[in-house]
Amino acid sequence: MTIDIDEDYLLDQLKALLSINSPTGYTDQVVIHCSNELERLGLKPELTRRGAIRAVRQGSRRKGARAIVAHVDTLGAQVKAIKENGRLELVPIGHWSARFAEGARVTIYSYHGTFRGTILPLKASGHTFNDEVDTLPVGWPYVELRIDAITRSTAETKALGIDVGDTVAIDTGTEFLDNGFINSRHLDDKAGVAIMLAAIEALERTGARTPVDTHWLFTIAEEVGVGASSVVSAEIASMLTVDNGTTAPGQNSSEFGVTVAMADQTGPFDYHLTRKLVELCEEKRIPYQKDVFRYYRSDSASALEAGHDIRTALVTFGVDASHGYERIHKHALVSVAQLVSAFAVSPVLIGRDVNELSSVKGFTTQPTEEAEQGLAEPLIKSRTPEQQRPIRGKQSPSVV
Repeated sequence: MTIDIDEDYLLDQLKALLSINSPTGYTDQVVIHCSNELERLGLKPELTRRGAIRAVRQGSRRKGARAIVAHVDTLGAQVKAIKENGRLELVPIGHWSARFAEGARVTIYSYHGTFRGTILPLKASGHTFNDEVDTLPVGWPYVELRIDAITRSTAETKALGIDVGDTVAIDTGTEFLDNGFINSRHLDDKAGVAIMLAAIEALERTGARTPVDTHWLFTIAEEVGVGASSVVSAEIASMLTVDNGTTAPGQNSSEFGVTVAMADQTGPFDYHLTRKLVELCEEKRIPYQKDVFRYYRSDSASALEAGHDIRTALVTFGVDASHGYERIHKHALVSVAQLVSAFAVSPVLIGRDVNELSSVKGFTTQPTEEAEQGLAEPLIKSRTPEQQRPIRGKQSPSVV
């Protein structure tokens, strides 16, 4: 069964999500938005004390459930100190370079209301500093936030109501192009959230049935490493994370199709769950590629580190300049949504995963046999590209 994704709905949701500031620690508004949309789609969201969302779509069985997760929080900054000139020293929320903060328009969230401003290098005037503008080091100690208000001292800034610890949200600068490209900050992971909502909409619209309950999880602190640590329930046997892939030199990710992550800095993802996703891409003719990420972690890592014994995998939409001036293409968003919906309705083939502990009976297997190899004839130009492909070896059967 192939489930059609409503592309317009997906893009509309992405636009709405990008219009809501949600740096880690300041996510209430986006949580309310997502909860309202889940209710509109027919699900009943449950919120943790701090606002992580779980919405269960019932399947044929409760135990051995699947989870699909994305995070609503984004990168941002926080006021570290109020300087003598009235400007603000910042520290980052999440891991990102001050190189990409320079020139950003921002909103400051104080207890007394919001203020606007710009993050600038300490030497921002070419007419004053000349070549020193180019030689200033890159880093958070070398930028400051200029507030768009009358303030020239620490006392005047404090009198406005701005104080140490206030949250700073970075403007997205969003632009949707007619050719399908989308430029915006915070596509990580607002695009993942939009993908999940589009998959839910498709499942509800078509009345699709799933073999087990599907837990749709929206986390609020992934950018600082907390992620899915506290929203995974005991019924869940496997979890699919939806997040950004890194389209950059040396990576195999793409802004088109699905990028299936094979491993990140925490190690390999579950062999059987990852293989299932690849096979679903091939079966449903969803374009895909695989990649390995060296400097990357996701909700999957936080769930495992919290002690949840679940299978985890990561599917991504390729983002160019991740954690910087990000760009994606809608082709990847639709492709990932197609895979997510296909995964939700696919049969469960590892029956023993219903139980947290069981015997070796029915345990999975991985290929160990030597692959069959044919004669390679790379110098014979008369062979077609199809004939030049290597012969695929026999593989031991897997439970999946």
